[in-house]
Amino acid sequence: MTEHVKRWRANVFLVEEDSETTAHAVVETGVAAIHGYGKAKRNPADTEVEGIGDELATGRAFIDLGRRLLGITEEDLEAVEGRPAHVHE
Repeated sequence: MTEHVKRWRANVFLVEEDSETTAHAVVETGVAAIHGYGKAKRNPADTEVEGIGDELATGRAFIDLGRRLLGITEEDLEAVEGRPAHVHE
């Protein structure tokens, strides 16, 4: 068995504005760059805790990114197989 190791790079860009944090996650595959986006907004009644908005927005960006990757996989499979593909759980 031959093992092939691939490396994909992921970057997250965070923008904080008032009580809202926006995350832009990018995975570079060497062939394409796939983007995901997420937002977090602190309720004014909540205590401000450093980093929570970053974590939530980033988590949501990675969820979006994962959905996009699954969609791309379905499109690729459909192109090869010539029939609908469903890889989402």
